[in-house]
Amino acid sequence: MPKIKAAVCHAFGEPLRIEDIELRAPQTGEVEVTLGAVAICHSDISYADGIWGGSLPAVYGHEAAGMVTAIGPGTTGAAVGDTVVVTLIRSCGSCASCSGGAPTACDTGYDGDSGPITTADGGKLHHGMACGAFAEKVVVDQSQIVVVPNDMPVDAASLLACGVITGVGAVINAANLRPGQDVVVIGAGGVGLNTIQGALIAGARRIVAVDMTEDKLAAAREFGATDTVLGTDDAPWKAAKQALGRGADAVFVTVGAIPAFDAAPRYLAKGGKVIMVGMPAVGATSSYEPVNFAAAGQAMIGSKMGDAVIKRDIPWMVDLYGQNRLKLDELISKRWAFDQINEAIDDTKSGSARRNVIVF
Repeated sequence: MPKIKAAVCHAFGEPLRIEDIELRAPQTGEVEVTLGAVAICHSDISYADGIWGGSLPAVYGHEAAGMVTAIGPGTTGAAVGDTVVVTLIRSCGSCASCSGGAPTACDTGYDGDSGPITTADGGKLHHGMACGAFAEKVVVDQSQIVVVPNDMPVDAASLLACGVITGVGAVINAANLRPGQDVVVIGAGGVGLNTIQGALIAGARRIVAVDMTEDKLAAAREFGATDTVLGTDDAPWKAAKQALGRGADAVFVTVGAIPAFDAAPRYLAKGGKVIMVGMPAVGATSSYEPVNFAAAGQAMIGSKMGDAVIKRDIPWMVDLYGQNRLKLDELISKRWAFDQINEAIDDTKSGSARRNVIVF
């Protein structure tokens, strides 16, 4: 098997090591993609820090784009030379969830320990999130890719693999937001900014962004927030309701902080919904009074990867990007070389970055 460079996690909480690994050729229904860019997502960091457990050694990374350089037997929908977005959404296409139009909830499991990568000496190497995109190349299932125009910047395209579809999709697919409704977005990081973009695209009347820092709130206004509230204020939900003149029809929690989940229902109008997008640590809990939800006809909804159907949603978002109606380039805080991946991760951990992108 050919050797490629990858950033390998050998121990949770320790820096990744760039080293040679082996990548097998694509098998039936698979594609090989030589990557041009991979973004740093907080989920990658959570896995590398051991917050969700998992098998080691591992190669993480799941927000990527590049060129198809080989295809396996029976592969359809892509050809060598195509530019593609590579996602972690691996779907069988035939289980109850996939058949019902919810591929992000595919019932067919994936054994990352038996994926297409091994250590340089042929040992076990976990294929993180069915992608392993902190590497020069990946081999993934054909269900995980979407062809995009060859002239689309690969760094911008990579963002469509996770952060953008998660935020925009939470609004369009999970909340089913209607024009004229009011929105609160808690957290103005990468996913939060895309949630704000989604609300703007969906025709929200007002979009209130809540965050702990003024610089993040300034970014929220740049991406379409009509009003902003500091989360450090006493009872920030009161300021949000004052800006809206009422409670919100949809409150999106885009961070993994438990206090944000605890406070979210306080922003709601009667009949409103909390959309849970952020991913707290395993074992973290939040408490609510169910009688309030019953009496006010409110709801709590989980949204994984924006409930995206990638071959439907990503081309639509590419078109919006081409019309300058969806900001992608503005999401990129900094571009880094592959050998700077640990510095890029540290910068992402600081909380100041919208999205750091590794460019090969």
